[in-house]
Order: sequence, then C-alpha cells, then structure tokens
Amino acid sequence: MKVFREAEKIKLFQGVNNILVIKLRHIGDVLLTVPAIRALRESFPHARLSALVNSGTEDMLTLNPLVDEVISFKRSIKGLHIGRRVSGELKLIKDLRGKKFDLTVDLTGGDRPAFIAFSIGAKYRLGYVPRRGFAGKRLLYTHLAKRPSIKTHTVLRDLGLLREFGIDTKDFTVDIHTSPADDASIDKALKEAGYDGGSFAHVHPTSRWLFKCWTDTGMAYVLDMLEDSGVRVVLTSGPDEKERKKIASIVSLMRTRPVDLSGKITLKQLASLSKRASFFFGVDTAPMHIAAAVGARVVSIFGPSGAFDWGPWDNKEANGWALKAENNGWNSPYTQKGGVQRFGKNMVIQMDWDCVPCGKAGCEGTGVCRCLEDLDAESVWNIVKGMISGC
Repeated sequence: MKVFREAEKIKLFQGVNNILVIKLRHIGDVLLTVPAIRALRESFPHARLSALVNSGTEDMLTLNPLVDEVISFKRSIKGLHIGRRVSGELKLIKDLRGKKFDLTVDLTGGDRPAFIAFSIGAKYRLGYVPRRGFAGKRLLYTHLAKRPSIKTHTVLRDLGLLREFGIDTKDFTVDIHTSPADDASIDKALKEAGYDGGSFAHVHPTSRWLFKCWTDTGMAYVLDMLEDSGVRVVLTSGPDEKERKKIASIVSLMRTRPVDLSGKITLKQLASLSKRASFFFGVDTAPMHIAAAVGARVVSIFGPSGAFDWGPWDNKEANGWALKAENNGWNSPYTQKGGVQRFGKNMVIQMDWDCVPCGKAGCEGTGVCRCLEDLDAESVWNIVKGMISGC
C-alpha cells in the first residue's frame, strides 16, 4: 500500500490494458463520473475500460464511447439470505477476475468496492484514504490519495482521485448519450399525453427521498404561472408509487392542466425530453443532473444538500471555469454556503440560513425540512420566470 506524495508523478502504472471503474452509488453519482472516466480513456487510450455500477444506474454510461462495458451489480443481492448473498457476491468476483483487470479505480468509498478491487486481483488499486470502514481497509489499495475538501464538487472529487496520480483531462464535460429510438419515443409519449407543440418546461418535482422535495402548494403555484405565461409544463417523476402520489397531489392543486408523463418514461427518455425542453425546473435529484448534461438550462430547488458538491454542472462553462479554478484554488463553481447561486446558465435556489446545508433527512429527524417548507413561492416564481425570455 502506497500513499501518494506530491513530489511523485505519473509513470506509476505500467502494462495497463484493462481498467475497472467502481461507482456503486446512485444515478446522479454515476453520471458525474464521466470526466474521471474521460481522464482514464485519454491517459490509457488503448486499454479496455469497464464500469461497475448499481443496477438501475447503467443508463448513465451506456452508449458512451468512452466506456467499453457497463457491468451491473444487482442491488437485490443485499436483501437476500446470507448464504445466497455471499454466493451472489462470490459469483460477481469470479466473473470480474475472469476479465483480468490491471487497474481498478474506486470512486465509491465503501467497504464492498474495496473488497471487490482487492479480490479480483488487479495489480493497481486506486482509492481515497478511507474515512471509515473495517480495520486494515487501507491495505486493500495499492495507491491512496488524500481526500479533498468537503466543499468540493462531485465532478472534481471523482476526477481529483485520478489527478493525484497524473491521470487527467482538460475536458470536464458531463454528457449522457441517447439513441434515436429514445428520441422518437418521447415524441410519441408527448403526443399521447396531449402535448400539441410549442415551448415547454420539463418539470421534475420529486425525488426518491421525499425530504428533498418542495411543498406541493409552492410547486403548483409556479407551474400554474408557467402555464399562464404560455409555457407548457411537462411533468415527470420516478416510477415509485410515493413519487406518483406526490405528482397527483401537485396536479390536484393546479388551476391548469400540465402534460403528465410521471412514472412513464426511462432515464434515457428523460434525457431526450430535457434536450427538447426550453428549460428544466425541479429539485435536487438525478433528473436535474441529466438535464444539465444534455445542455438544458436548469433551475433547481435545494434543501439540506450542498450546492457546492451537488449543484447542476454547466458543460459550456466547465472547461473555462476549471482553468480558472486551478489558478485560484477553487473547489466548486458554487462558492456560497446557501442562497441563490449560478453556474453558467444553471441556477440553484436555496435558503440562506446558518443551518443550510445540513445534509440531514429533515429537521430533528422529522423527515420534513423547514428550509423547503418556508421557501416562498412568489420568490421562486420571480426567478423561474427569468427563464421564459429564452423560450
């Protein structure tokens, strides 16, 4: 095991022909790894590059020419009886060993990816210095990097692990790739849902974590104002019943009738929809990152999460900003602790309170965030309506 020192530089990795990136996190987390994956591709142009991700997140990397293979870890394994769970995980390790990876990059940080990287026999195993986990975990890696500041954007945090070892890129674009079939399916879905043309806003008011969601009354007010202004509202949500119930509640409070695609389209189709939209409006969730990745203008409401590490990425501004960041020591394009902030054409709306962001699932364990409950609908509308001029 080796801790990287600043004086030591690349040329550490010889004979790398097969690389595995491990990101066993959520949808948005996987999407934001793209610049790190690009750095590997540019540094090892002839190597085969695979990504191990949780089932349900694969669409963030499929069709991406940077990646040769996307391997799915079936999260359902975790809920099985101990014997079947161990059997499933051993099979995964056996399959991965058969692929003969030379280099693993752990962008997850948990115990499982550390074990996987060690068990599959890769010569080089990169990760950040562990903050927690079992005793001796750090010994499972061959190269460890010092962790960045907590106020580092996720894109730069993932890329930063590689940059510690001289693996880098000048292209900080986060992109997602769709097929012609995805684009065609959205045209069909819009037509069947009653969309008859004209500019529209893609609105995603829900998250799998409902404590991140704004109030139904506030959302309904802003969506009515959009419709009154001549901008159709196209609603989406995840397929989970609790998200669809929240959409139904919002619609029941509206005077106007939006185009409702909630729970009906795939992640790739979400990207196709955002590409067609005049702008995206929603909350801190994966579809926000997807919309930013396809170049949509984004306005997002944040509650307990930090914009400094999860704010919507602007591809058009990213490379220029990153150059300035290197010269000025910046860790994120979102420099404030809270409040209204911009990165390029994207905007975050958040309370400017001392307790924000707290990173908790609601105030005092209630599952309800006062910083979202007290966010004024008229103030949000005054920001959102600024997007209409570009429609």
